[in-house]
Amino acid sequence: MRTGDPLPPVEDVLSALATGLWRWDNRTGTVTFDAEAARLVGLPARHTTLSESGARARFHPVDWNEIDGIIRLAVAEGTLAEARLRIMDDRGRVVRTVRSRSKPVVAGDAPDLFEVIGTLQEVAEPPPGASARTPVTGDWRRSREAFLLDAGRALAEADSTAEVLRVAAGLSMPGFSPDGLAVFGVAGDRLTVIGHHGHQPGSEGPFTDMDLATDYPAAEVCRTGRAVYLSAPEEYRRRYPAAWPLAARFNRQSWAFLPLVVAGRTIGAWMAGFAYRVTFTPDERSVLTTVARMLAQALSRAGVTESERALTDGLQKSMLPTIGPEIPGMTIAARYVPTGGGLQVGGDWYDMIPLPSGRIALVIGDVQGHDVQAAGLMGQLRIALRAYASEGHRPDAVLSRASRFLYGITAGAADPAGPADQRFATCLYVEADPVTGTLEVARAGHPDPAIRTADGTVMMRPTAGGLPLGIDPDADYPTTPLALEPSETLLICTDGLIETGGHDLDSGWSRIRTTLETVPADNLEELADALVQAVHGPSSHHTTGPLADRREDDIALLLLRRATESRVPVTARRTAMTVAQAEPERIAVARQQLRELLHDWTDEDQVDSAVLMVSEMVTNVLVHTDGDALLVAEVGRGCEGPRRLRVEVADASDDLPHKRRPGELASSGRGLVLMELLAQKWGVDPRGEGKSIWFELYEPPAPVRDPAPAPDPDPADRGGPGVAQSAVSRGTAGSGGPL
Repeated sequence: MRTGDPLPPVEDVLSALATGLWRWDNRTGTVTFDAEAARLVGLPARHTTLSESGARARFHPVDWNEIDGIIRLAVAEGTLAEARLRIMDDRGRVVRTVRSRSKPVVAGDAPDLFEVIGTLQEVAEPPPGASARTPVTGDWRRSREAFLLDAGRALAEADSTAEVLRVAAGLSMPGFSPDGLAVFGVAGDRLTVIGHHGHQPGSEGPFTDMDLATDYPAAEVCRTGRAVYLSAPEEYRRRYPAAWPLAARFNRQSWAFLPLVVAGRTIGAWMAGFAYRVTFTPDERSVLTTVARMLAQALSRAGVTESERALTDGLQKSMLPTIGPEIPGMTIAARYVPTGGGLQVGGDWYDMIPLPSGRIALVIGDVQGHDVQAAGLMGQLRIALRAYASEGHRPDAVLSRASRFLYGITAGAADPAGPADQRFATCLYVEADPVTGTLEVARAGHPDPAIRTADGTVMMRPTAGGLPLGIDPDADYPTTPLALEPSETLLICTDGLIETGGHDLDSGWSRIRTTLETVPADNLEELADALVQAVHGPSSHHTTGPLADRREDDIALLLLRRATESRVPVTARRTAMTVAQAEPERIAVARQQLRELLHDWTDEDQVDSAVLMVSEMVTNVLVHTDGDALLVAEVGRGCEGPRRLRVEVADASDDLPHKRRPGELASSGRGLVLMELLAQKWGVDPRGEGKSIWFELYEPPAPVRDPAPAPDPDPADRGGPGVAQSAVSRGTAGSGGPL
């Protein structure tokens, strides 16, 4: 070679120096050798790409484990990786020793993903007493034990048959590695293929359904429970001449067929095929036998888990009804989500029941407990409720009968000599009229329903209730009437939707309310999915409630939406409730309902005024009449102008209110004075039976911040004549009295 001549190719130079190049990419799990490197590791002298397990089989197992640690240390320190490696032949003998120098390069930001490019060069054996390689920390037996520990851990974590097969296919055995795997199962007197790896799709066809009496190694293993080792094709052909044509097309050199034994019973066979000849030494057979035992245990566990899942799905589907038939003028959606523990069945349920009257009944409930007994009681209780409802009983009567039924099959039927396993259930029963939107609600210790109005406002609707079912066989369940207006949506659910994620009733409802208000209700299926996602989705892990250690619960929910009518403005929102003579405490509920209705009203003073007037009006009905008060409040917007609040309180008394002049120390008589001071419009309307008194407020525009505040106008300038219209002026709160 003369000065100035071009340099020869690098590969020619390295080949002349008997030095090969190799490349290990653990992102793809492949090891590539050039022709010289392939010759050095005992392969044909041509460019070759192997899997990690295939490459590992060419080196002494201790050396491979050692260089793996050296490379990872070099990655961490940014240095070269250098080691001596012993090359093994197919019989497990050392044929040469090579020296490897390589530079690991990290791929991206993940330190566990790297690429190694290095050289391989044969070195002479060291003199006696000298170290042939860098010091090692163990021997072949220690490497085998480490492999078995890793394999056992990976198989123990697999929770399905597919995952077990995937883990088994990825096992890299010390000193030797199969290039084809197959797992056979036994179904009656037939041999079936559960899964395979290293074969083309469809190649398992001849082995899929085979008689156990067939002269095939896997069938013999399943019959006898003893392993079969075939070290050469000649041995396979001699022992199994009938099956040899099926195996010959895979071009393998050695096979191991091992029994899969669980609790003394052979459940199948495991086949490991090798592209090179393996003598199956005692150590190698020990490794294969141990892997087969772990594989059998993993497959048995996965089979039990999958059977439980199938049982769960079948049990839950048989207990939960399908929502139907279609309801004219209404749409409905339902969801059930188990906790994920055990059999994934519990006591939550929902139901929709067509009634003889043409109405429909919606039922949702939760039996105490998260076990099979709770699921069984739930199924019985659901059938009982459906039977009582189908007979045409009122909601309160349905729950009373259901409570007596549950008490009878738990506490009432318990053995007096033994402990009683009394169970109770919460339940919400809603009878809905699709024509008018009227709802009759009876509640047994269950969370109250919520209604989303046409403009997206969500309000809890407090209802009267009784004890949970099954506690008192003589319990009463009062009924609360509600109205579902066009474009409004009713939500009823079990407490799992509210409290999952460690939430209590307050924080849980705040989360659910946000979802109800932000997700459009036009498609109930999407809204139902959004509610479940808010509880179980990724975002729920960032909104853990104050009770994070609380056990998770099942979720059941029902959504009912009344269709929009063209004559009803979609911006209207409305609430209605009855305050009975015997329930003065519901006046506070009425005030809260009105505040929720006006949650986005721009004038807080008007909100306070409206709440004060409602409290005064309802109190006067309870004090000065013998009947109940019916409160109806509505917020709407006409074609033009601001939003209007109209509140009406009706009663059954024919006595019209009149203005009084109370003395300074009088405790009543200021009702009409408050109305004149606080309402923009108000009036009294006689009815055929009774009367109603009403008031209206108009929302002012949003305040504009000026540098200098405008002077307060004279209250006298904002007045209006007569009983039908009063002043807007603010007044101090007076005590209750006849209007």
